[in-house]
Amino acid sequence: MDGGKSKEAKGAALRRAAPFLVLVAGLGLAWALGWLDYLSLEHLGRSREFLKEQVATHPIAAAMAFMVIYIVAVAFSVPAASALSVFGGFLFGWLQGGAMVAVSATLGACLLFLAARSAFGDHLRARVAGFAGHFAKGFEANAFSYLLALRLAPFLPFFVVNVAPALFKVRLSTYAAATFLGILPATFAFCYLGQGVESVLVAAETAGRTPSVADLVTRDITLAFAGLALVALIPVALRRFWPRAAGG
Repeated sequence: MDGGKSKEAKGAALRRAAPFLVLVAGLGLAWALGWLDYLSLEHLGRSREFLKEQVATHPIAAAMAFMVIYIVAVAFSVPAASALSVFGGFLFGWLQGGAMVAVSATLGACLLFLAARSAFGDHLRARVAGFAGHFAKGFEANAFSYLLALRLAPFLPFFVVNVAPALFKVRLSTYAAATFLGILPATFAFCYLGQGVESVLVAAETAGRTPSVADLVTRDITLAFAGLALVALIPVALRRFWPRAAGG
């Protein structure tokens, strides 16, 4: 009897983990087959004339294909979001490209969030205690503000911010809203930078080096994102300290 229950529990755990395992396997397969190279700034730069021609000839199909690729890239945690955002601005303009990237990135992040929550959320939450447990409760009570700050922070990997909230009791609607709003500044900044990417690519090709997104990002932009992240934390600080101050 106990053996049957054990097998049933293992089967249920495997079913919960299946979506996340599929995403991990997909990323490993893409890496092994070299598909990630096609989403690098260097390869996109070499293909820019062909891509521009496709957008001009098939604008709707090209836009849909771009969004599907972006959703899949984010869901499978492919490290290509910045390059794709830049080329979204280059191919579709900063406004249309930014809107497409914001929607696609949010959908991809939600898919990954759901997969991670299904696989690990309940299991890890049950083992959280002490300071980590206290932090978890604080995070859950101020989920939107914390998530917004994490999205605005320029130094945290996109994958980490996508998965970490799955370890807390965060509603999907809260996660989606904070993700969408939090990525807007960086999204439109990268898409706006994309309008000038051709000159950067030409300069890199002339110098015989591999172009990177870092060539487009300035110190001022990084500092601006850091400032936005701090602003997003103000509501959390006020809720935590204002009652104490008011009480004397």
